[in-house]
Amino acid sequence: MPSFDIVSNIDQHELTNAVDQANREVSTRFDFKDTNAHVDLNKNDITLIAPTDFQLKQIDEILRNKLSKRQIDMRSLNYKEITSNLNEAKQIVEVKQGIDTENAKKIVKMIKEGQLKVQAAIQGEQIRVTGKKRDDLQQVIAMLREAKVALPLQFINFRD
Repeated sequence: MPSFDIVSNIDQHELTNAVDQANREVSTRFDFKDTNAHVDLNKNDITLIAPTDFQLKQIDEILRNKLSKRQIDMRSLNYKEITSNLNEAKQIVEVKQGIDTENAKKIVKMIKEGQLKVQAAIQGEQIRVTGKKRDDLQQVIAMLREAKVALPLQFINFRD
C-alpha cells in the first residue's frame, strides 16, 4: 500500500551555519563594537545576548535574516520572554523539532475531514498516511500545503 510520512524537522547543519553567520555579522558591526553581544546555539535552543533590549531586537533581526536565507521556516521558532538586568539582556529562542500531539491531532482531523480514502496514524513525532491510490496521497499533500498549519511540514518516505 502506498504511504508517506509527515514530519516537521529543521536541518541542524543549516541552523548552525545561520547562527555562525549572525555572530560574524554582529562582531563586525560598528554599533556592537566592544559589547558582549552574540548568539549561542545549544541543541534546540538559541540564546540571544546583548547589552540592551534594543540591541537584542537588532540581533534578532540579523538572525531572522540569516535563517530565512538558509530556508529555515520562522514558524519553527518559539520566542521566550526577554530577561534583562543592569548590563545584559537575554532571550531564549526555542527551535521546535517534530510534531507535537496537539498539532498532530489537528492534522489527522484535517485529513479525515477531507473525506479521501486514506488512513492517518500518529507515530511519535510524525504522522504516517496510507491509502490504496497514489492520487489520494498526492491530494492529501496538496491539501496540507494549502492549509494554515502552525508548523512547517515536510513529506518524506513516499512509498508505492
